[in-house]
Amino acid sequence: MRTETYPAARHEPLREAVLYDVFGGRMYGDSPRAIHEEMVRRGLPVEHLWVVKDGQCEVPGTAKAVRVHSPEYYEAMARSRYIVGNTHFPRWLERREGQQIVQTWHGTPLKRIGFDFDNDHFASTQYLMDLDRERHQWSMLLSPNRFSTPIMRSAFRFGGDVDGELLEAGYPRNDVLLAPDRAERAAKVRRALGLPEGKKVVLYAPTWREDKQRHRGGFLLDLRVDLEKARHELGDDHVLLVRPHAHIVEPVPGAGDGFVWDVASYPDIMDLLLIADVLVTDYSSVMFDFAVTGRPMLFFTYDLEHYRDRLRGFYFDFEKRAPGPLVPTSDELIAALRDLESATGPYAKAYDEFRAEFCDLDDGRAASRVVDRMLAHRGTATA
Repeated sequence: MRTETYPAARHEPLREAVLYDVFGGRMYGDSPRAIHEEMVRRGLPVEHLWVVKDGQCEVPGTAKAVRVHSPEYYEAMARSRYIVGNTHFPRWLERREGQQIVQTWHGTPLKRIGFDFDNDHFASTQYLMDLDRERHQWSMLLSPNRFSTPIMRSAFRFGGDVDGELLEAGYPRNDVLLAPDRAERAAKVRRALGLPEGKKVVLYAPTWREDKQRHRGGFLLDLRVDLEKARHELGDDHVLLVRPHAHIVEPVPGAGDGFVWDVASYPDIMDLLLIADVLVTDYSSVMFDFAVTGRPMLFFTYDLEHYRDRLRGFYFDFEKRAPGPLVPTSDELIAALRDLESATGPYAKAYDEFRAEFCDLDDGRAASRVVDRMLAHRGTATA
């Protein structure tokens, strides 16, 4: 199908269709979801197709599921007028005349990305060779804020010899955090999860570690939180929702006891940000999204020196600019959650400065701006 179906379909006329791909078909969410919902809201005369992988993704009635590596998948890649994705596209994908490939990406960069990598896990692999080819296929690359624009231009070498637009639009996925109905949506999410009433929701969403690879594929869950002590100290009035990175393939230990909740398979993390009273993370880009809410954040940075100096490296001085305390041990993390106001109060000014720097384009209208540009490139009047 890759060598015959796809090339043959490229000779057929383009379809007025949008093909959405989130992490290779693993979910219905992220910025492609927001773009899809905006296009549906406008009633645009296009067909909506959503890439799904092994039943991992439930698609709403406004889109049609297209299974990865099916004949329909290759045909859609070849003939859809628009392809919208949040991570790397297949290495064989080649943009054709009249086709738009929109790369939303999936996070403001604290840790180094793309060609800015300088470690053994990426710098000397097929990854950069594939990226060098792929960047030429993107007709649009989104920047979530003005801080990220020069970084994305450099890290993806998206300029000069690349025929594409780097669009400062903000992240469409963050629109939901500012939507007029966000409180109603949050209540619906809490009910869907079955969370108990009256308990504070702690969302722990760490990133992955490239040097913690499992021998059977995927990456290890290196939790480092003393769950027994956390349950004893916090269980009466808190619930702990654990959202591992998509590359993590292990279940969360202790989940299902009423205190620890494994939400790895929940379709869209933005819903979890809506219901979280406090975010615990480390170096994940989720911090930039959650900052839109203004709610408190704690940073569980037990391996800060290793991660910063040897594994990934940072684009700015995280220790000086973090919008909350950096806690290196599980005991300190639990204590901070127990007395959140005392732990986060001294960081109010840093939080305000963080939001001003990294949430400058978050106004609830990012998806609208992206769709406007997509239609402008198509030569279609906006609705």
